[in-house]
Amino acid sequence: MSTTTATGDPAPLGLAAFSITTVLLSLVNAGLFGIELEMALIPLALVFGGFAQLLVGMLEYREGNTFGLTAFTSYGAFWIWFGLLVTMTHNELLPPVGAPAIGMVLLLWGVFSLGLWISTFKLNWALWVVFLLLWITFFLLAFGDLLGVASLTRFGGYLGLATGGGAFYVSMAEVTNWSFDDEVLPLGSQPLSSTSSNREAMNVTDD
Repeated sequence: MSTTTATGDPAPLGLAAFSITTVLLSLVNAGLFGIELEMALIPLALVFGGFAQLLVGMLEYREGNTFGLTAFTSYGAFWIWFGLLVTMTHNELLPPVGAPAIGMVLLLWGVFSLGLWISTFKLNWALWVVFLLLWITFFLLAFGDLLGVASLTRFGGYLGLATGGGAFYVSMAEVTNWSFDDEVLPLGSQPLSSTSSNREAMNVTDD
């Protein structure tokens, strides 16, 4: 076990919360499970996918991790929105929301995830793949709702399974590597490595 860390890394918790809720919802989107699973998911989406990720985002703020703060807080809020939307429409606290409106929301989340994907070029290959799959998933689900094409939604569901699986791998890799104090499960290097001149320029800026 590593003894060099003063505080625990919150990212594996956030990735676990993101991955499990993503896989469960993707099973519904892919048509592999029905509405019963979506209803079972709602409390988990609020507590684990939502509030747990919000907590992780705040802990990432303490760690000085701008990417983690932005990603976990945002996707935590997404799951809270999803849980509240389903709960409130089901109980007639909100009028029914049409597929095109949902599609528009998902489209903007796709754009947001695309923006975060750009940052992963400076992180590692594992996160690069996860966020690549994520923004494509959002776009497939969005256009499936906007255009009324069920096959796009199903394909988005299957890609969502890959996204959640990838996030779960990263979560377990970070915990395992910390526990063994070694790279047991590889995450890969930076997809876009810094040149020496870029690093020197950043050091000058930081000074």
